[in-house]
Amino acid sequence: MKFQIKNWPIEAGRPIAILNHEDAKDLGLYVSDRVEISYDGASTVALIDTTKSFVSEGVIAVSKEVVDILGVKVGNEVELHRTLRPQSVDYIKKKIRGEALLASELKVIVQDIVANNLSDVELSAFVTAGYINGYNMDEVVGLTNSMVETGQQIDFGDNIVDKHCIGGVAGNRTTMIIVPIIAAAGLTIPKTSSRAITSPAGTADTMEVLAKVEFNIDELKDIVDTVGGCVIWGGSLNLAPADDKIIRVEYPLSLDPQGQVLASVMAKKKSVGSDYVLVDIPMGKGAKVADNEAAGQLAKQFIELGKRLNIYVECLITDGTAPIGAGIGPALEARDCLLVLDNKGPSDLMNKSLDLAGVLLELSGSVKRNHGRSAAEKLLASGKAKKKMLEIIEAQGGNPSVKPDDIKLGEKKHTIKADCKGRIRYIDNKKISLVARAAGAPKDKSAGVYLHVNVGDCVKAGDPLFTIYSKANGKIDEAIKMVEKLQPINIGGVILDTLT
Repeated sequence: MKFQIKNWPIEAGRPIAILNHEDAKDLGLYVSDRVEISYDGASTVALIDTTKSFVSEGVIAVSKEVVDILGVKVGNEVELHRTLRPQSVDYIKKKIRGEALLASELKVIVQDIVANNLSDVELSAFVTAGYINGYNMDEVVGLTNSMVETGQQIDFGDNIVDKHCIGGVAGNRTTMIIVPIIAAAGLTIPKTSSRAITSPAGTADTMEVLAKVEFNIDELKDIVDTVGGCVIWGGSLNLAPADDKIIRVEYPLSLDPQGQVLASVMAKKKSVGSDYVLVDIPMGKGAKVADNEAAGQLAKQFIELGKRLNIYVECLITDGTAPIGAGIGPALEARDCLLVLDNKGPSDLMNKSLDLAGVLLELSGSVKRNHGRSAAEKLLASGKAKKKMLEIIEAQGGNPSVKPDDIKLGEKKHTIKADCKGRIRYIDNKKISLVARAAGAPKDKSAGVYLHVNVGDCVKAGDPLFTIYSKANGKIDEAIKMVEKLQPINIGGVILDTLT
């Protein structure tokens, strides 16, 4: 059946076609059914939506993706044929029934995810089935390899080291300290990092305060070949592209299937040829992993998956009960990192970074067991790590002479003070992160929260607890309201209910 093109200049993320409700009914088509659209020897498969008024009968509106693939213009006639749903939908139904999937079946699903052949409903069903029924290790390996095979892969040579943190802790910007320490030791560490999804800053957001983070593969290889390391945004490289599409569905559903988490992390490590990987698993109240048992189980799975992928993995279970560092938000976290590299700055951020860097040095065989921490300390104290970080910043197009005070913070600020005497019992990671986001982070890189206290500190009434920074008074006001609502800091068992 032929239809006349009406351009619908919207990027939908996949080919979409809109038919008049009557035409769809004549063809026996329903929303999310698939049709093959053909024009001048080219064709594409599109998902269907219907309308009673947007397009008239005999007309089809198509998204920009269809226009780009077929080269059609308004008024062109295209041929429309109903097409079968992809085989991957049957495999998704198999997972819904609780059956284990074969590696070949997972590969078909991942290929269809990357090719945008699945509707959001179908992809959501896949994520939900994995969340409810879980994955055995064979499935996780199959999912990981499929993610790698459908994306770009980079060869940086031998003895490549890497690290990953499962997240959930405010601040915690250890990567930007570990990378220069490891590179200063003569190792290669091509660190691809993420942007914030629900947090006030991802590592890529924080590094972007100091340098560019978006590069293609050739540019990345030049950077790493020159200085031995990098801190860039992985999203620009098309590594494991299925993962980004899965995360897009997981986020609104607040689902985080463990098998997909394992595959997501390790696929990106395998894509850059990592030989040694350290996984930081923050544990405790408010963190993603609540207790030792769950943390230990996750660590075992990472290690087992690493063995199956020929990657040597070690896990470090760390304290995730409170923020790490003083700054929460891109500019504030970047300043903390530069201060630590100057052998100043927050001691908790420095110590955790040295612990992790030490384990990586031992894991790679660069130093003997139990000597990693002292080796990392020497690289930091000598200024070699700071020098290496400035080289990385320059290689990524930033200012190689940058200093902590050069980093601009939001012009508007407000300090929250204690209303009583006592000891800081806890600082809630999620709540303090929501305050920083209310202030404008991470979109406003100068926004966020700077902590003046740590858990265990004693304060008296009127002492500063934290300062909120933003570009706009309106955002400061929103953040203050968030503080009033959430009460992110607890003093001596008394929840703060008065702000000064």
